[in-house]
Order: sequence, then structure tokens, then C-alpha cells
Amino acid sequence: MEEVDVEPTTTPIPGFDSNKKHLGFVWGPGDILVYETIYKASGGSAGGCPFVHEVRKDEDIYSPILRKLFNESHHIFVGLQRIRDDLPSKNKKPQFVSISKNYRSVIRACMEELQQVAVSTQDAALATQYGNQVSILLAVELIWNLCEVLFIDAAPAGSLVLHLLDWVRLHKADVDEKAREVLASESPAEHQAYWDVVISYVLQGRMDEARQVLVKQATLQPAARAMFKLLDNLLMKMPIFNPGETQTLTEFDVKWRHWREEVDRCLQDQSFASNPHLEDICKILVGDEDVLLEHKELLSTWYHFLVTRLLFSHPTVKPTELHYYAQSSMHMFLDTRSVPEPLDSILLAAFEFDIHQVIKDCSIALNNWWFVGHLTDLLDHCKLLQSHNLHFGSNLREFLLLEYASGLFTHHSLWQLAVDYFDHCPEFGRVYLELQIERVPLDTERKALKVIRICEQRQMTEQVRSICKIMAKKALRNNRLGSALSWSIRAKDAAFATLISERFLQDYCAKGTFSDLDLIDNLGPAMLLSDRLTFLGKYREFHRLYGEKRFSDAAKLLLSLMTAKIAPRSFWMTLLTDALPLLEQKEVIFSADQTHELMFCLEELTSGKSVPNPDRPMQDEDIETTKIELLRLALARNLAMAIVKEGTVEV
Repeated sequence: MEEVDVEPTTTPIPGFDSNKKHLGFVWGPGDILVYETIYKASGGSAGGCPFVHEVRKDEDIYSPILRKLFNESHHIFVGLQRIRDDLPSKNKKPQFVSISKNYRSVIRACMEELQQVAVSTQDAALATQYGNQVSILLAVELIWNLCEVLFIDAAPAGSLVLHLLDWVRLHKADVDEKAREVLASESPAEHQAYWDVVISYVLQGRMDEARQVLVKQATLQPAARAMFKLLDNLLMKMPIFNPGETQTLTEFDVKWRHWREEVDRCLQDQSFASNPHLEDICKILVGDEDVLLEHKELLSTWYHFLVTRLLFSHPTVKPTELHYYAQSSMHMFLDTRSVPEPLDSILLAAFEFDIHQVIKDCSIALNNWWFVGHLTDLLDHCKLLQSHNLHFGSNLREFLLLEYASGLFTHHSLWQLAVDYFDHCPEFGRVYLELQIERVPLDTERKALKVIRICEQRQMTEQVRSICKIMAKKALRNNRLGSALSWSIRAKDAAFATLISERFLQDYCAKGTFSDLDLIDNLGPAMLLSDRLTFLGKYREFHRLYGEKRFSDAAKLLLSLMTAKIAPRSFWMTLLTDALPLLEQKEVIFSADQTHELMFCLEELTSGKSVPNPDRPMQDEDIETTKIELLRLALARNLAMAIVKEGTVEV
């Protein structure tokens, strides 16, 4: 077994004393139930604690704002899966970059909403929680953006530095806020943050903005106007590679070196010696690393230092050379005694083009699988992870998506999103879905129907049957016989349908009427599921025929239910009692043969009842004896009338 990369996080259980008590636990799909136990070596029983603690693996899925992140990214994910594999790579690359930007825009939208809520909330603990989530999303977006530049867009030499500049500018936006504050003051050139703003603009390669702010200082110092004009000219002439132009990378490099020599001459001539600020800017333009490190506070991070260093010293750096500059910049910028933060290690791995290390470190550092799952899926579509299979059978993409989707299944509404993730995991997705779908709490019939529809679309017949059985039992417990019968028919569960049919018949015997007539009237071929259900449907049909005064058809049906042995023996007396009104009709309905059949059924029923049952009340025995006598009388009278009618010849 492999060693763990980091020590697992310790989760304290409130009020638990490890010296006196032990913990018992039960694994769940997305959490663990923990309870206290008292262990006695000598045996015997001990009182237990009444509390059960729930330890959740992923708290983020319960955040209403982050739920929007999961919902929106699900749509992007599904759209990505629809991109055809047979398209040429050059046609797919713009689509992949666009999808990556869509993911980042969703992260940004959630981040902004979290910031607003954190500011507006009165609850300090909640504000801290939202603030932590903002910090995590900031880091996530920073990593994703860098992966987009290096892996998905795969910017070549020349364009690479421009993309990295955009990356730094996007995540170091406090410069603009400070600039607005300076320019809005009464005397911007005398503001204490004035030179910080100018130098920050230069460090980010924003020469036009730096020149506009420098003008404020030049107007205040007419004597130094020539010096300001010289620096303005250097800033204006700084070459910037434009991939859209016909200029080649070599031509740009020559032009940049000429400009660099010009800046160097100005330093050698001490053109800015009388103004330390302008001299510092000139030294930054030639990539003086000591001066850059003097402005650590303005750079704030080693990766900003890296990009600025590349801009002014190696603007045509190749992607394969990045790792060298990244490592040296990190060592130069950070205190040698300090341990790099997880974010630093992740970004360094990205600059080293070690995709798998980026994914591995993110999996350890982040508290859920959303980021690594979606980023890995996108990188896999870009054909950047084809060589990496895991030793237990699945590939990296599928493993991470399965973990993420399994976490979604623990949520009361997000489980529906997880279905699509499982659908797009060809190796184990179906198996995971079959296991997880049975764990969805079936709180309402509407939710159950939704789950069944998902199963039916995927031909998951066993799961459909299982869900229908669960719903049938729930309905039966609540005495909703119609719903229970409907679910058992859908489950094709003959035994349960028989049980519910019995309950319908018992209710009829007790109340004299059927409940859920619409369901029983429209059973159709479903009544063939079990003999008892067939009897229930046919018995209801007998009542309908009787109500429509189709006495002859009703009589034939009633007799066939008894002679074909479809009717349970315990229900024969009820059927014979139902025959009484037909026997008492003025017109003969039962023929002589049919009457003989009824008489035979009555005798068969009464032959085993010669001994009275001591458990039955005497009153019930008397009522049944009276019924039998009435039936015998009615049958004898009907037999006589039928013989006369059948023996009479019409003239």
C-alpha cells in the first residue's frame, strides 16, 4: 500500500474524551456517523451516550451560493462531452479555450456573490466562512487560469509572456483601485501612493497607463520636463509582440534588444540620476532583479515577480524554459527559511508542466472534487492525459468524476446532476449509478417517479422494480391501497399485488364498497399479474355489469369466478350472497345447469363447517346459518323456475 502524501486532517468530536471512551462509526455514502461507546474489559453492560455525530466529508455542497457553481458547471460539462472526437485538433482548441473561460466565469460569479454576502452579513462566524470560501475560489481560479494559458491554449514563445501578463493583471486588480484613489485626490502628483501606482503599472507592463499618470508629475516639475519626456519616450517605444502581425519572433527579438540597449545607455549616462523614482523605473525596464526585489510589496507574489522578470529580461521565453525561471524566481522571492504554501507548490508544478502533480496537489489541498474533476475532464478532452491510467483499472479522469458525482448524490437535489457525470464515465459509471440511485431518499411520489424515469431511460430494470416495491410498501403502511397496488403492478411484484388485492377485498367485506374504483376499473392486462388481482378486477367488473342491469352477463361472470377457482374460498359466501338478488329476480337469470353449479359450490362450502367454531361469536354463526338457508331456498325456487322455463315449448 502506498504511503499517504500528507497527514490526514484531525476532526475533533465535541465532548469526546479518548481516555474514557471509544468511538464507534458507520460509513455513509458522503459522511460518517460517529457515536460514543464505553468499553469494559471485564464485560458487562455500560450506559451509552445518546448523541450521534455526523461528520461530513464535503460541506460545500450545502452552501446555497456554491450550489450555483455546481449547477452552472454541470451545463458546461455536458456541453463539453458533446464535442465530437473526430474533429481536427485545430478546430477543437478554440472550443476548449472557450469552455475553460466559461468555467472561470462561473467561479468568478460565485466569488463575487460570496464577497457581497460576506460584507452584508451580521454574523461574524458566517462572514469568516464566506471569506474562507472566497479565498479558496480565488486560488482555484488562479490555478485554472494558469492551466488554461499553459496547457489548453498552449501559448507559444512571444505570446506566452503576453498571456501570463493578462493572468497576473487579472489577479492583481488592486492597482486600478489605488490609481483611482490617487487621481481623485486634489493633487495626485503629491499623493503618498503616487509612485507606487506608477511603478505598479510598469511592473505589470501597462506602459500607457504609467505614462498617463507620469504626466501629472511632469507638469509639477517644469525643470525636469526633459527627463520625464525621455522616460515617456522609452516607455512608449517598448516593443510588445503582436501575434496578429506579420512580424516574426526573430524580428521582434532584434527590435527588443535595440530598445533594451537604448534604456541601458540612459542608465550609463545617468540621465535619471537626479530623480531616484525615475531611475528605479529605468532599472526595472532593463530587468534589474535587485530593484525588482526592492518592490516586493508591490509585486506581492513570486509568480508576479516571475512574469515581470520575463517581460523585461526574457520576453521570448519558450514554454520548455519556464520551469527554470519559475524555480529561480520562487527561491529569490520567498524567504529561504519559509516552507512554500500549497498554492506555491501547485503553481510551480504547473510552470514545470507536470499536469499530474498539479491534479494530485489540488486533490490534497482542496476540500472537494469539483475543481480537479472538471479540470481533469477538460485536459483529458485536450488529449493531455492519455498516458495516465490508475493501477486499479480506471483512468484518472473517470476516477475523479466518479468521486465528485458520488459526493453530489448525498445532497437532496444535486443528485440529479450526478447522473450525467456517471453517464459520461464509460467504465464504472453505470455500476456507480446503480448503487447510488437506490440510496436516494424517496420522500415523495414525485421524486420516486423522477428516479424511475432516470432508471427507465437507462434500462435499469432491477432498480425500477426495487423503487416500486419500496413505494408500494410505504403506501400500504399509510393505508393508501390504490397507490400501493399501482406501485406493485409497476414493479411486477405478484406476491405484493396479491397481498394488496386481499386488503381491497377485506375492505369491501367490511364497508360494502370499493375504494379507488378508477384504478380497479382500468387494470387492463395488469390484472393478470396474480390470480387474486385477476379476481379483484373481475369481481369489480361483476358489480359494474350488475349496476348497468346486465344481469345475464353478471351471472355468468359470477359463476365463472367460483367454478374456475379464481375466487378465494374464503370469499365464496360473499359471492353466493351477491347471487341472491339475481336469484330473486322475476325473470329467470340462472339456467338449471348454472343453478346446479351454484348449489354444488354452496354444499362444498358448507360441508366442512358441520362443527361450529368456538372462537366465533354466536351471533355471527346465526347470521351465516340464516344466509345459507336463504340461499338454499332461493336456489331451489330458481331451479324450479328454470326447469319449467326450459321445459316449456313456445307455440
